[in-house]
Amino acid sequence: MTPPTLVRLALAGTRTDTLRVALTGLSATLATLIGLAALTVLAIPTPPLVGDNELSQNSNQYINNVLIEPGLRPGVVIALILLAIPVLALAGQCARLGAPARDRRLAGIRLAGATPGQAVAIIATETGLASLLGTGFGFVVYLVGRQVLHRPNAEGRLALPTDVLPAPGALVAVLVGLPLLTALIGAVLARRVVITPLHVFRRVRRDRSPWPWPGVLIALGLVAAGSAETIGQRYGGDQGVMILLLLGGGVLAALGVVLGAGWFSYTSGRLLHRFGRGPAALLAARRLIADPWTGSRTFGALLTAVLFGAGAAGVRAHFVASANLRDEVQRRQALVDGGPRIVEVGQDEFYFRTIALIDVAVVVALVIAAAGLLVALVEGIVSRRRAYASLVATGVPVSVLSRSVAWQALTPVVPAILLALTVGVFLARGYFGTPSHGGYSYEVCDAGPELCGDPATAAQYTRTVSEPLLTVPLPVPLPELALYGAGALGAVLVTAGIGLLFLRRSTALTELRVG
Repeated sequence: MTPPTLVRLALAGTRTDTLRVALTGLSATLATLIGLAALTVLAIPTPPLVGDNELSQNSNQYINNVLIEPGLRPGVVIALILLAIPVLALAGQCARLGAPARDRRLAGIRLAGATPGQAVAIIATETGLASLLGTGFGFVVYLVGRQVLHRPNAEGRLALPTDVLPAPGALVAVLVGLPLLTALIGAVLARRVVITPLHVFRRVRRDRSPWPWPGVLIALGLVAAGSAETIGQRYGGDQGVMILLLLGGGVLAALGVVLGAGWFSYTSGRLLHRFGRGPAALLAARRLIADPWTGSRTFGALLTAVLFGAGAAGVRAHFVASANLRDEVQRRQALVDGGPRIVEVGQDEFYFRTIALIDVAVVVALVIAAAGLLVALVEGIVSRRRAYASLVATGVPVSVLSRSVAWQALTPVVPAILLALTVGVFLARGYFGTPSHGGYSYEVCDAGPELCGDPATAAQYTRTVSEPLLTVPLPVPLPELALYGAGALGAVLVTAGIGLLFLRRSTALTELRVG
């Protein structure tokens, strides 16, 4: 098969195939922009250290402290990488849109003489070309955005790092590596589908019920995050060890939540099948029991965004409690010294602004994850249109099927969202702990420097002062958690409502004749 023929067969198809290519390209565009933004932050040069003055390494040509201080830039890169998770999930869902019809078309190509490897090559070429187009468009948007957003203020400082470019090797890695990676993923996923000249079937079927083993990953993640500071201090306060444990714990906990969605789907399906009333609930229950793994594929990006949003809310609660503790310590110190109370204004303003940026990133991630949910829901309705049409032909009302789809979407996601919120808060609390001050003693000499400096006279003027332990209870950020939970649940409701618009069209009796 020549390359032109391969490209022509990869891009051929119906409007659904065109939509799949367009959505895959859009996902690649978003991933490219996020990757280039992260590389741009890493490309910011750090000035050399002058003596022991760490401030000499700051990049003062910027406005935002997360770009000025070199120690804060890795946090920006990590946030961008986390933002790429729902984008990659969206790309995976878009690649499956209309896949059954594409597989049947490839079966016809097999009947015309194509080999199994050529059928897989067509799928990989389609995905890779769509990603290549999206990556190229994203690079153009990045270059144009650098020119448009390059607006120095009166002091010549920039709001964004539009004065630097990533290394040429890094640019090539993104522009070439992302399409190749996408094509490779498409080829690997296609290996599970056996396309014969007369039939299409899946190579692997999961008949056993999911086990709750992802709970072990959640427990390990919480333990790793909670012990990060203690273990880091044993290594001499090594920040790298603490960051590694914190990030590793967060990744393990996120994986546990995402992979545990399959167990939630299966368990909620069994409970719904046992206690549910009405045909809609029973249809949804049987679907959840038959394919519980759909939850981990569909809700993974949404749950990850909710988890990190809850973690940000927990960090904000810690900063608020720390500010209250500092105010109380200053008030007591002022009473002891008899002097005026020193009020520090704006000390935590930077941290709150940074968390506000994380909130924006989480909201964007929720929107992208909702788009992935919509694509997955529509793809599921379209791929099962013959089954829905058969149910309608036997007398099942469309309204019952609509309620069944809604039950299927909402039943597993509600407990999964609650779990993600809980794990996110415990991650933040486990790492930062409860704000406290005091609990130690120190010696104070009440005489002058001469008497205190002489060991013979210092003892009679020295007294021991005990600083009582003062702790501030760390409240649970219920308003923020409720907002994230309601936002995620609202995203599921909106996507379910939009997906139901495709249900009536997919339940037409003419769909019974679709091969």
